[in-house]
Order: sequence, then structure tokens, then C-alpha cells
Amino acid sequence: MLSTLNHGRSLAVTTARSLAVPAQTAAVAGSSRHFAGKASPSGGEWQTMDGCTAVCHSSYAMMDTAFIYPITPSSPAAELAEQWSALGVKNAFGDVPKITQMQSEAGASGALHGALAAGSLATTYTASQGLLLMVPNMYKIAGELLPCVMHVAARALAGQALSIFGDHQDVMAVRQTGFAMINADTVQECHDMALIAHLATLRARVPFVSFFDGFRLSHCIEKVDTLPYNQMRRMVDMKALNAHRARALNPNRPYVRGTNENPDVYFQQFEASNSFYDKTPQIVKEEMDRVGAVTGRHYDLFQWTGPKDAEAAVVVLGSGASVVEEALPYINSQGKKVGVLKPRLYRPWSSEDFLKSLPKTVKRIAVLDRTKEPGSLGEPLYLDVASTIQESDRTNIKVIGGRWGLGQKEFTPRCVAAVADNLYSQYPKDHFTVGIDDDVTKRSLPLNEELNVSHPKTVECLIYGYGSDGTVGANKNATKIIGDNTDLFVQAYFAYGSQKAGGLTMSHLRFGPEPIKSYYAVNKADYVGCHNPTYLDMYRMTDHLKEGGTFCLNSPFTSVEEWNKHVPAGVRKALAEKNAKVFN
Repeated sequence: MLSTLNHGRSLAVTTARSLAVPAQTAAVAGSSRHFAGKASPSGGEWQTMDGCTAVCHSSYAMMDTAFIYPITPSSPAAELAEQWSALGVKNAFGDVPKITQMQSEAGASGALHGALAAGSLATTYTASQGLLLMVPNMYKIAGELLPCVMHVAARALAGQALSIFGDHQDVMAVRQTGFAMINADTVQECHDMALIAHLATLRARVPFVSFFDGFRLSHCIEKVDTLPYNQMRRMVDMKALNAHRARALNPNRPYVRGTNENPDVYFQQFEASNSFYDKTPQIVKEEMDRVGAVTGRHYDLFQWTGPKDAEAAVVVLGSGASVVEEALPYINSQGKKVGVLKPRLYRPWSSEDFLKSLPKTVKRIAVLDRTKEPGSLGEPLYLDVASTIQESDRTNIKVIGGRWGLGQKEFTPRCVAAVADNLYSQYPKDHFTVGIDDDVTKRSLPLNEELNVSHPKTVECLIYGYGSDGTVGANKNATKIIGDNTDLFVQAYFAYGSQKAGGLTMSHLRFGPEPIKSYYAVNKADYVGCHNPTYLDMYRMTDHLKEGGTFCLNSPFTSVEEWNKHVPAGVRKALAEKNAKVFN
């Protein structure tokens, strides 16, 4: 495992992003600081990394070439692949992939189409409007049944305003292109689903979009079990790979492709692709089983978590599914029977597998979409679930829809509790929103006090920093050191103001003995750090400190008199009432 400089950024920042590369390449950057990753049960290494790095680890192994154009929040994955290529890091086949930065996302997708037609294993990384610029070529790639994977850090689209933050508007806008769609719920799954997509696309000949939540997963640092490249190489279907190579455009084996078709044959030709899409769910399931046999992490097309005799279910994609799963023990301890059904493969949609995974006892379903389609009867996932139920023999199930997390609005355990309460109400609100107070159209669910559902031994930290003061870089390094050198699981997420340098930064850190599924801000912290004393007058930091917690102030105060003079009385009172341990 390597950590290298990233286009002149400070070492403190860049060492937190691990370059998860085969061990034999470590000598290439021998001067870089690195920590020895611990062996994992799968035969790989536990490495502390963010979602983009996890995706890059899997995709780099399976590519010959990539065509990239940077766009937040997918840029780190593309930049990392470019760095590894420049360092001479080899993929799973023993070759150094060629990475080409294009002039736009449209150019990247056009070059991707050409490389695939030439028999290459090609990929790209994108998000938001960048993905939309690829739509014309996506239709061509899918129509010509060219196996590839596009890795998308799902992000909001610029509508009434620009937002660089995560939701599912972009990926839902391309669900009709003919690409299969697979998604991740955790940073570990970013690694696993990317690998599964690359393995499945070769066999299915259907191209894939492998998407994961922008920022919440793409930039969240966690401990990941990374598979070694020699193990990945053994999982590739070489017959399918050789068949893809053999279909490459070649003047010695000419054939017609991409013609103009008239009404006499166009419809029939389009329908002829049905058999490929019909086989795709089973192929993905088989690849999930193969990966599970190696890693011990077993996935299904639709993953059920909760009571086997559940009365209600929540269906949700992305990191929100992990939050729902984390909140279920508390919700079910209140007398409810609620579970979560997590779709792994969103396209092609398999109604048969959905119904097989849904307990027979479920009578109400809440479907949560992370997108909005103005003027539609409902959002995409809701319509898929409603159609599945309507066409089945289980039409007694009531299906309601809701929206969450647009523009990365926080989705916390109390939001899950509100959804569960709505499901159990006599007249459940349909087409609701959760996580906001909709004082215009009155569609939001009421929220109660925040719930603390994390593991009792998980330590949570909240650190307020000043943009460019080194706080974020130091916290990334601290998280990486703990993750790489202890048995603890870690999670680090960093929120920045729009100013970045000179603005507020907030570091949300968690450390615990079990995998962490808390994909939301730290609300009650064991440790609160303030790295700029002026923040004492600006933010109510002590509200987030647990009883008996630790408060650390970075300040020039050298005596009790100075402390009492400059620290607001309200802060001193709150610290005393919480019996806090105070450091300066």
C-alpha cells in the first residue's frame, strides 16, 4: 500500500488517501510514507481509504484504458488511476493501463465507445452533469452490447441551483439508456460492487453503471478489505474476455455495425436484445456468490435485513439503507416489526427476486427515493416497487413513496423513525419528504428528537477547524493510523464551508469495534475540538458534547484568568454542567 503526493497537495492531506496497489509496486514510491495493512480473512489487506479509492482499487485491476474528465465528487478516483498509471502500477493482467484525460465528458464517453469497439477493457469515472453529457454515447454502447463499467459518484443536478453534493438525480436520469445499474451502501461495498460489475459485464455483454453516493461514500474514509489483484485475476471469465477481444473491429474480419435501419427491421433488432437483459440478474447473482465465497461478504440482488415476520418494509438505495439498518434495532424495540430491503441491482429490475426477498408477512412498504421527478406520479424506485406489487399476487400490500437526502440533506435515525411511524399510522402520508420542514406544500413528516443508535463502544469526535489550518489533513492521518494499525473500525467524514480555505471545516470521526454504518453527522460527541477560539462565539459546540465528554480548545490562553475572560460564560457553564474534561 502506498500514499503519494497528489498534484502538489500537502503530504498531510494526501497520505490519508491510500493507494491500494499490489505490494510489488511499493518500491516505486519508496520515499512515500506508508503503513503495513493487516491481512484480512479474504487473503487481502485491511486498508483505510475513501470510497473513490476503493472503487479505483477494483476498477484499475480490470481496465486496459480509461478516459477521464474531472468532476466533483468522482475526481479522486480518476486522479488516482492516473497516478498509478504514471507510477507504472500494473493491473490484474500484468499490464499498465493507459489513462487519457479528454477535453470534456462527452469526449471521454466518445473515446470510451471507440476503445470498447476495438476490444479494450475501458472505463471512466464521472458524476452529475458530466454523466448527462455521456448519454448519447451510453445509448450507443448499450445498443452495441459492449461490456464496460462507468463508475459514478452520484450527485445532484443543477436545477433551481447548483449543488455539488450527493443524491441520485444523475443516475436516475440515465436509467433508460440500457446500462445495467448496481449500487453500494457502504465504502466496503464501493470496492465490492465495482468488482462485481466488472466481472458481470464481460459475461452479460450489458454495460454497467456502478454508482455510489457522492461525498457520503466517495469521500468517507473507512477500513476496507481489499482483494489482491492476483485473486481478482482468477475470478475473470477468460472465455468471455476472449470473446470480447474477438469481437473487436478488425479490417481482417470486417462486419457491419452501427448501421441506419428503416421501419422494417429497427423494432425487431431492438427487441432482440431482450435475451441479454433477461440473463443479466442471474449473472450478477452468480458473480456476487463468487465474490462472497472469497471475501465472506455475501450479497443478493435484493438484500433483506430485519425480522422474518416483519409487518412493514423500507426500500431504499445507497447509504440511506445503512442508516435504516442501523436504526432498526431501536425501532423494533418499540413494538414495531420493520425491515429494510436493499436493492443491489437496480437495472435490470428483477421483480421475481424482489418478491422472493420480501417477507410474506409484509403489509406496508415505504419506498424512499433520493431524487425528484417534478410532475411525475412518483419517483423511479417507487414506481418500480408499485408496479412489481401490482403485477404480483400480493396486491394487498400498501405501497407509499417518499423522498430523502436531496442535495445531501441529512438522513439520520430520527428520519428512519419518522418513516416507520408513518408506516404504522392509520392513514400513512404518501409522496412525503423526510429530513426537511416543508412549510410550503406540507408534505414533510414530523421529526422527533435525534436518536443515538450507534454501538455503545463507538467513540465519536467532532472537531471544528479553520480551512487550510491543517485540521482536516491531521484528522485524515490520525484516522488512517488507527485504521491501519489497530483492530478498530474507523469512519471519517469532512464537511467544508463554501469558502474552504478560510472557512469552517468540521471533522466527523468515529472509532469502534464493529463496522460503522452511521452515514450522517456526529450529533453527540465524546470529544469536541475547537481549533479556532473565535468559534466559541459563533457555534454552539457544547450542545454536541456528551455528558462527561472531553472538550479541547486550541487557543493562546495561558492562565485561568485569560480563560475566564475570553471563553463565553455560556460555554463555561455548559462544560461544568456536563462535567466535561477540558483541555487547552
